[in-house]
Amino acid sequence: MNYRVNAVGHVQLNVSDPDAFAEEATNILGLRVTQSRDNEIWFSASARKAEVVVHSSAENSVRAVGFEALSEAAVEDAASRVEGTGCRIVSQQPSLDCFSAGFSFETPDGHLIEVHAPASEDINATRHITRGMGPKRLDHVNMTSPNPSNTRAQFETIMGLQLSERMVDDGLSWMRGANGQHHCLGIVRGPTGLHHYSFEIYDFSDYCRLGDRLDTVEKNFIWGPGRHRPGDNTFGYYVDSCGAMVECSGPMSVIHDDDNFEPNVITQLKRPDNIRVMNVWGEPAPLVWREHKFLWSGVTGES
Repeated sequence: MNYRVNAVGHVQLNVSDPDAFAEEATNILGLRVTQSRDNEIWFSASARKAEVVVHSSAENSVRAVGFEALSEAAVEDAASRVEGTGCRIVSQQPSLDCFSAGFSFETPDGHLIEVHAPASEDINATRHITRGMGPKRLDHVNMTSPNPSNTRAQFETIMGLQLSERMVDDGLSWMRGANGQHHCLGIVRGPTGLHHYSFEIYDFSDYCRLGDRLDTVEKNFIWGPGRHRPGDNTFGYYVDSCGAMVECSGPMSVIHDDDNFEPNVITQLKRPDNIRVMNVWGEPAPLVWREHKFLWSGVTGES
C-alpha cells in the first residue's frame, strides 16, 4: 500500500473561552500545556509538541485537522496528488513551527486538512505529573461530511489512507494509515464538522479515574465505557468545555497484512440488530451521541 500518512497528527479548535478549555484539558483529561502564545495554546499527551491546539475566537468550531506524514518526501507526494480530486491547496507551509514541512488543503465540503511532517518530540515529556486522567496519545478523529464516500475517495487519493470497515450505506466508514491501527479517521454522514477527537488510554482503570474527575465538574460520560466492534477498542465519551466530543479509547486492533485484508461491510443498520455492531457489550448509542454536531469554521446549516 502506498501510504503517505502514518496517523492523525493534531486537531486545531477555535474556542471562545481558552482558559476554561485549558483548565479542563489539564485537570480532567490530563494533557500538558507545551506552549501558550499569541492567543493560542498547545496541548499534548505524548512526546509530540502539539496534539490539540486551541485558538481564541468568538466561536467554538473546528479550525483544522492534521495528519502526520511518513516523511517530508511523503508530504510533497501528497501535495502532488491534490489536483483533480476537487480539493484545493490553500497553504504550502506548515501551520505550526513544530513541523518541518506541511501543506493544507480544503475539500469541496469545507474541511481544512493539513498534511505535515512528524512533529518535533520531547521523548521524556510523557512522564509529566497531572491531576487529570493522563492519556497516552491522540489516536483518531471522526469527521462528519455531507458526502462521505467522496471525502473518503479524496483522502485515499491524497493521503493514501485505506478503508478498514464501512457501513453498507456509507453512513460511517473507518480508514487507516501506515501504522496499521484499524482507523485513524472515521467519516460520518452529516454537516461538515468534527464528530469527536480521541485519545488512547493506557488501561481500563483509566475510565474510573476519568469518570471521577468528570464528576468534580458535574460532568459524566455520555456513552460508555463500552467496546466497539469496529476496531475492537474500549470507549468512553464526554463533551468538553467548548462543545466538542472527546473519546477516550483503548488500543485498537491492528491490520498487519494489507495484501490479503478485505474491508468489512456492516449490513445491520437498524435497531435492535445493530446494537452489538457498535457496542459489543450491548448498550446502544444514545441520542446525544448520534446527533452531536461540532461544525467546521465557516460552515452553517444542515447536510
